[in-house]
Amino acid sequence: MKIFCVGRNYVAHAKELGNDVPEEPVIFMKPKSALLQSHTPFYYPEFTNELHYECELVLRIAKNGKYIQEKYASKYYNGVTVGIDFTARDIQNDLKSKGLPWEKAKAWDNSAVIGKWIDIKPDMNKKDINFSLYKNKELVQQGNSGQMIFSFDSIIAHISNYFSLNIGDLVFTGTPAGVGECVVGDDLAGFIEDESLFELNIK
Repeated sequence: MKIFCVGRNYVAHAKELGNDVPEEPVIFMKPKSALLQSHTPFYYPEFTNELHYECELVLRIAKNGKYIQEKYASKYYNGVTVGIDFTARDIQNDLKSKGLPWEKAKAWDNSAVIGKWIDIKPDMNKKDINFSLYKNKELVQQGNSGQMIFSFDSIIAHISNYFSLNIGDLVFTGTPAGVGECVVGDDLAGFIEDESLFELNIK
């Protein structure tokens, strides 16, 4: 199982971090060990002093594929949920300033959280999915799939030009504006529309 992530897929988020708006999807990966297993506690990592949440829509790959044309891409995923791409922002900023890879800031154990899956049905409007993140019951992030620079299908097609997609792979599709810091004791809850798909306490 592979975890693909898309960076800078919302204009406002790219700007809030001082990044250029990309002309093609920015892709990075997390290893299988990054996925927080259900019913497993989430512990604040010891190596960072600035842990940030990044809430995103996540796709579940349901068919093996390579070199997928965008017009057929929807056949390759069948579920959506909301998740968090946790980022050690201080580590990331330090590594980026040195021109170094930043897997240590993004791909550490348990840095990827996902919620319960919603099956994608033919009548679902995939370009109008509202999602949100609450911290301690206060809304901190909200987005809509229609605000993405690159759609679900274009992301799938792009990734498949470089990597084989396999059943069970996950695709984090990018975070909207509003990323921020979280600390020990914070409660995080992710929603699609009005449905709560995960609740997480930082220990």
